[in-house]
Amino acid sequence: MKKIALFVDVQNIYYTCRQAHGRQFNYRKLWQHISHEGEIVSATAYAIHKGDDGQLKFQDALKHIGFDVKLKPFIQRADGSAKGDWDVGITIDIMEAASEVDSIILLSGDGDFDLLMLKIYQKYGIETQVYGVPGLTAKSLIDSAAKYHEIDDALLL
Repeated sequence: MKKIALFVDVQNIYYTCRQAHGRQFNYRKLWQHISHEGEIVSATAYAIHKGDDGQLKFQDALKHIGFDVKLKPFIQRADGSAKGDWDVGITIDIMEAASEVDSIILLSGDGDFDLLMLKIYQKYGIETQVYGVPGLTAKSLIDSAAKYHEIDDALLL
């Protein structure tokens, strides 16, 4: 059975689904769908922690589905801008998992991950898949993956 590692850029998926569809992503449906492809040996969701009740319930729901939830604090800068980026953490975890699995699945539209997906394929020869919102997923990321899956009504609440 194919071993799969799943990585979710929660903020990216939340905002792109909201912008394009006005709806939320259905993580349970995703889990069910991917489970038919093989065994999910690791699943990590990377999120920003603001500490509100809605977020805590969401994080608990992700854990109940089977995700390991990694949190970074929300940082509000003096100029009003915000910081909350998991790109390096996601990259490190994907590089560490790549030698242990047959497939890496990334949920993000962030083009910063294109080189990572290419490197994983070149170095380990494993399948790379990306799930992203059409029109809001970087073309370079789509092109870097062996398979691209559009997030559409079937994966939304």
